[in-house]
Amino acid sequence: MALIPVTILTGFLGSGKTTLLKHILNEPHGKKIAVIENEFGEENIDNEILVQDSNEQIVQMSNGCVCCTIRGDLVEALNQLWAQRKAKTIQFDRVVIETTGIANPGPVAQTFFMDDDVAEHYVLDAVVTLVDAKHGPAQLSEHEEAQRQVGFADRIFITKTDVADSGEVTKLKDRLMHMNPKAPIKEIQQGVILIDEFFDLHGFNLNSKLEIDPHFLESEDHDHADCGHDHGHEHNHHNHHGHTDKIQSCVFRSDRPFDHKKLEDFLGGILSVFGQKLLRYKGVLFIKGSNRKVVLQGVHEMMGSDMAGPWGNEKKQTKMVFIGIDLPKDTLLMGLEGCLV
Repeated sequence: MALIPVTILTGFLGSGKTTLLKHILNEPHGKKIAVIENEFGEENIDNEILVQDSNEQIVQMSNGCVCCTIRGDLVEALNQLWAQRKAKTIQFDRVVIETTGIANPGPVAQTFFMDDDVAEHYVLDAVVTLVDAKHGPAQLSEHEEAQRQVGFADRIFITKTDVADSGEVTKLKDRLMHMNPKAPIKEIQQGVILIDEFFDLHGFNLNSKLEIDPHFLESEDHDHADCGHDHGHEHNHHNHHGHTDKIQSCVFRSDRPFDHKKLEDFLGGILSVFGQKLLRYKGVLFIKGSNRKVVLQGVHEMMGSDMAGPWGNEKKQTKMVFIGIDLPKDTLLMGLEGCLV
């Protein structure tokens, strides 16, 4: 039986999560969506789009979607939804989890890898993060949770761009890109997005593509460390008006192959020491002796790797991106360098 894809929707207080959800739930897309809301959300989904106003935990909506407010454990809520789906009392083919504005999405994401019951029925598709164009810059500077939400994202939407200064929005975009160069960023208004910009993003798939924002790779004007001639590293402590973001990213690229054993030992060591500080990391690796790409990806200490397709005519090149809190960049880059053949 196919696993049910789950999207985690996150964003700081007031970033417009409920507005965006209402837009998605009201669209005539024919999808059966179950929404799990943390109960201390700023504003709950309106009763007007619910079939009945009841005290039950799970409520059916007028368009066939299902809404559920969690007071307790996420695992319990997911298992409860599954049981009701199995019993055919409710129908849904995907789940959206709306986290509270101050939540760190890390533990929510980890649930899908750590809990066997959950992993048997659900698959984590992506983390989508909203950032308010007007208040986002201050929230990012003041709250590490807001930064973590950006670091975990597979896609970022900048909301309320209609009421923000366009110069400020450009600055914010640049800042977000340096915190997370692998998440596409789009400006939206009134929560209006296309359904396929939200679902089936495959952010946690082990696939042979690693999109890194090209502007990030080009931005020479930022703190660059170009180590050697045949490969470059970019890493950035993005400094805004004297403020350094704790969540940073670092990209490693090389045309030389890795020694598989050395790399495995090094990454194992890095994860055991810095695992909690690493939010997301992903790489497409060029390994000595293999004519196929090796893809790697992880959340905190949980790392997975797999063989992908052959290199074919493509240039063999390693590309890795690490997103974390106060990243030990020099240790990372020098260590990876030491694993090259």
